[in-house]
Amino acid sequence: MSTPAIEITPIEITPIPAFNDNYIWLLARGSRAVVVDPGDAAPVIAELDRRRLALDAVIVTHHHGDHVGGIAQLLERRAVPVCGPQAEQPRIGTLTHLLNDGDRIEVLGHRAEVIAVPGHTLGHIAYHFADLGALFCGDTLFYGGCGRLFEGTPEQMHASLSRLAALPERTAVYCAHEYTLSNLAFALAVESENSDIASAIREAQDLRRHNRPTLPSTIGRERRVNPFLRSARPGIADHAPEPPGSGDPVQVFASLRRWKDHFRPPGEL
Repeated sequence: MSTPAIEITPIEITPIPAFNDNYIWLLARGSRAVVVDPGDAAPVIAELDRRRLALDAVIVTHHHGDHVGGIAQLLERRAVPVCGPQAEQPRIGTLTHLLNDGDRIEVLGHRAEVIAVPGHTLGHIAYHFADLGALFCGDTLFYGGCGRLFEGTPEQMHASLSRLAALPERTAVYCAHEYTLSNLAFALAVESENSDIASAIREAQDLRRHNRPTLPSTIGRERRVNPFLRSARPGIADHAPEPPGSGDPVQVFASLRRWKDHFRPPGEL
């Protein structure tokens, strides 16, 4: 898979593919770099060496191995700060800077606000760079979907997604997995007449045919196509195998999430 660079001056943001469908995001400015959620060190080291970049820091969204598994090896090459959620420190032994909701960190001369987004894990955090118009959200918000609730509750995840959905619509969404086509297949099952979803599917299919990432998305796009950000819309979960007992957005979200957990697309997109 190629790793095209996405330029947001003066920082260049590049997806580094890892495992089957992960993206490790590399932020570079000049000869310095920061990586987000390096689950595997090898592709990061290869990209740093290829571009002759010096690693400045690592930032982490949550404790799962495919997001933190490469940190120790990176630190063997160069001791750098490792920033991540204080709530998950016991499960991420390499953290040096502990972060909580509302904290701010500086990355390559740009400031990021930390947003607590419990749901996928209880201590999950996201990083919002307002001046770059960029959000690094790990496994909370995906293009067309959201993370499974491994630790949190529907109430927590709905609240987390609502916070992210309230960001400016042009905010670029840098999530950690290439799940777009399967997510959009589910979105279309939920809202079969949503033309924005159909258009997004065509665009994503074309990108994947050319072995290109479908990311980043944007907050504005997610508001239009992502069913998990649209749970307040009347009737959106009417076709769910377990319809919600009321129109309460949290109950609707929970119904959609249960449906997605067992959803299989009718065919390959």
